[in-house]
Amino acid sequence: MKKIAIIGRPNVGKSSLFNRLVKKRDAITSDIAGTTRDVKRRHVTIINKQALLLDTGGLDKGCELFDKIKEKSLEAAKKADIILYMVDGKSIPEEEDKKLFYELQNLGKDVALVVNKIDNDKMKDNLWDFYEFGTDAIFGISVAHNRSVVPLLDWMYEKIPDCDIIKEENEEEDDVNVVEEDEEEFEFDDAEYDEEEEDDGFFYPDEDEEEEFEDDSIFAQNDKIKEFDENDINHIKISIIGRTNVGKSSLLNALLGEERSVVSSVAGTTIDPIDESIEYKGKQLTFVDTAGLRRRGKIVGIEKFALMRTKEMLENSNMALVVLDASEPLLDLDEKIAGLVDSNRLACIIVLNKWDIANREDYDKIIEEVRDRFKFLAYAPIITLSAKSHRRVDKLYDMILEINENYSQRIKTSELNEVLEKALRRHQLPSMRGQVIRIYYATQYETRPPKIAIVMNKPRGLHFTYRRYLTNKLREAFNFTGTPVLFKAKKRGEK
Repeated sequence: MKKIAIIGRPNVGKSSLFNRLVKKRDAITSDIAGTTRDVKRRHVTIINKQALLLDTGGLDKGCELFDKIKEKSLEAAKKADIILYMVDGKSIPEEEDKKLFYELQNLGKDVALVVNKIDNDKMKDNLWDFYEFGTDAIFGISVAHNRSVVPLLDWMYEKIPDCDIIKEENEEEDDVNVVEEDEEEFEFDDAEYDEEEEDDGFFYPDEDEEEEFEDDSIFAQNDKIKEFDENDINHIKISIIGRTNVGKSSLLNALLGEERSVVSSVAGTTIDPIDESIEYKGKQLTFVDTAGLRRRGKIVGIEKFALMRTKEMLENSNMALVVLDASEPLLDLDEKIAGLVDSNRLACIIVLNKWDIANREDYDKIIEEVRDRFKFLAYAPIITLSAKSHRRVDKLYDMILEINENYSQRIKTSELNEVLEKALRRHQLPSMRGQVIRIYYATQYETRPPKIAIVMNKPRGLHFTYRRYLTNKLREAFNFTGTPVLFKAKKRGEK
């Protein structure tokens, strides 16, 4: 597949063109120079041909961060087959632009000069100044107003080989009547059972709305479970989260075995979430490097957009790697960030990074503090590693696969009820206002994460402490390491 790289200096509209071509607001855009820092990759359709589009950071210099951004952008240009060099049509051509354009031409690639911000007919005269670049492949466009983009699309289309044309499926479906069971799902919601949480000023994703299935008898008699695509189990989406400067981008690079994400000492280097996939033992692992999170009062400028994207990434993930800096004391902010994992019901691994510079003699003390602070992630295993030196990073792959199996596992109804019966014999349900509370049976109705329905006479009588007791008993009987286990109390025959 041909690669198309959008290259240029800061604030010329590269990310806006990227969004226009992928037909959605994917890359974060702003008037602040250096908004795009990492190379963002997306598949795009140019008329009816497929290509891989690369959005790059601005070619600027002056500090450690901008030097690394420029280096990454030029690397992307060298790997690309087609280069779109963008300039600002509202200003006169600059010598630095000419120099960079000629360097790209010398790579032997198909290079087009894209003059952006030609917003109206009067500004077309500005286009003549850019013929100084000495190229016939020059396009005056306005991304903001979607003007004159078609000739650029036609030029790219000609450069992409015919073998990349997307074949249309004209096969007619077989005329077969398919009978599907109308099996509605219901979601776990423990808000009315748990103690009220204080507003800590940090954003959390909205809770899922509660739905109910019409007839619970099918779960008991036929051992049914919500169906899902088998490919989902083989595709694991993993978000890397944590506060700024804990080493998330370094960890992504170590996991991929390449310098994919820009790493610098500047706090908040990553803005756009960067996702990359690898194959491991027949599974597709998609890692997402998210922006570092700060306290609400310290969020400035484009970071608010970065936090919104981080929230979106978590909602679409199956697992989270919560990265902590083992060389520094833990902060309250670390707990609030980890709370996002709990509220999104994700599988989890706690990663103690920078272990090479931490005080290893305090290992037991550090682990004890982590367990004490993150009691709500008691199911998450802890791993110590160094992303910078790649020490013990390889251990993560197998841990991820094991936890994915636990996250996706299906427990038979008979086995669940055997554990439930033993738990009830050991510790009977307390009565509620003198009324006897009975549990009839339990059945799993969904996976990823495992969700279990407890069918009983009075659902409100299942106190959160007893639910915690049942969770512990299930964890003793089955391997739920790394995954939450969710309960839903349900009345028999309840609509």
